Amino acid sequence: MQHNLTMKVLVLTIGSRGDVQPYLALAKGLKDAGHEVLLATASSFEEFVTREGVDFFPMSNGLVELLTDDLGREAIEELKGLFGAVKTHFKLIKTIKPIMRELVQDCWEAADGFRPDFIVYNSKVPGADLAEALKVTCALAIPFPQLVPSSEMPTLGFPNVGPLNRSSYGLVRLFMGLYSGFVNKFRTETLGLPKRRRFGGLHHAADGTPLPVLHCFSEHVVPRPSDWPDCAYVTGYWFLKDETEPSKELVDFLEEGDPPVYVGFGSMSGRKPEKVTAAVIEALKAANVRGIVATGWGGLKASDLPDSILKIDQAPHEWLFPRVAAVVHHGGAGTTAAGLRAGKPTIICPFFGDQGFWGNRVYELGVGSKPIPQRKLTAEKLTKAIKLVTEDESVEDRAKGIGDLISSEDGIARAVSVIEKVQNDDSY
Repeated sequence: MQHNLTMKVLVLTIGSRGDVQPYLALAKGLKDAGHEVLLATASSFEEFVTREGVDFFPMSNGLVELLTDDLGREAIEELKGLFGAVKTHFKLIKTIKPIMRELVQDCWEAADGFRPDFIVYNSKVPGADLAEALKVTCALAIPFPQLVPSSEMPTLGFPNVGPLNRSSYGLVRLFMGLYSGFVNKFRTETLGLPKRRRFGGLHHAADGTPLPVLHCFSEHVVPRPSDWPDCAYVTGYWFLKDETEPSKELVDFLEEGDPPVYVGFGSMSGRKPEKVTAAVIEALKAANVRGIVATGWGGLKASDLPDSILKIDQAPHEWLFPRVAAVVHHGGAGTTAAGLRAGKPTIICPFFGDQGFWGNRVYELGVGSKPIPQRKLTAEKLTKAIKLVTEDESVEDRAKGIGDLISSEDGIARAVSVIEKVQNDDSY
């Protein structure tokens, strides 16, 4: 690929590891294409970013810490759909406001110091306002279809109601409007900009002009709606190559018998991890399959396990998933992508947010079971789902087909190409 310009690109993202990893993959792709890149995110991810050779700017870790403390866990369990988000917003407003004030100041410090030509930002940071202040180009990047209105699909958390789907996006804008005072204060006091007169969404400039949106998922998993504007792109997934070596214990376990079922819920953690753990162990035994249980959510003791189940802290998905029979997880966009790319049947047990959306997509594609929400997870339901995905050859065949299609894509190269094209387009 020929790159006819060199840019300084600021990549802004905040959240859990799933909110950082694809943006780090994109940052590496931009750097490999010859651009100067700075990734700004929570300070706790410094080692993760710098070991990939990407320049790093540390921002507040408050939002990441909130996701893992008791108040945040309780809120996560109630966060279902837009109305759950509103309820959570009001519950956490006193906690979130000072965190967000610090975060947006960090964003501005990163942008003002780096002076980028282009800003790529996720939906939790004010990327469009920063770009306006610096008079540079920008693009929103998100791993799920939530913000660009369509009649063909509703926004996350809403049922499909055909032609009325488009109205669901208006409710999202209404929710975003709850932050209008906060955003306008940041614009006037820090950026020296006038207040936003209208809030058309995170993918609009202050004057209402639509901005480019990069969706980092595969069209084979979520087809691009035909009524999306040209500025909405579906690039394919942004995978980060994981060079982590698996442990000898894990390698030996895999070689000792049939491919196991992987179970892991990433950084998600409810208030009753012991109950979840007990259900997982009982289901693996009842389904008569070997299992690998990643214990990111805690609550598991090795002494509880039969020889047919191995406990691990974590393992590289890219290496492990092709070697298992099926994957059970929370439905984070990145973990879902990794399981689908590996061509493995999937069971999603969502906590909140976009996780239920990916659970439904997996089921609609015929590559896994119906999603089992965490609050409804039982050993009996999980046993039934494991038996379905490991015994139905049609599910396995469809999963392999999707995996082959995803593996043939290069989402990072496509995204880099789009960013370069947008930078050269005078209409932005």
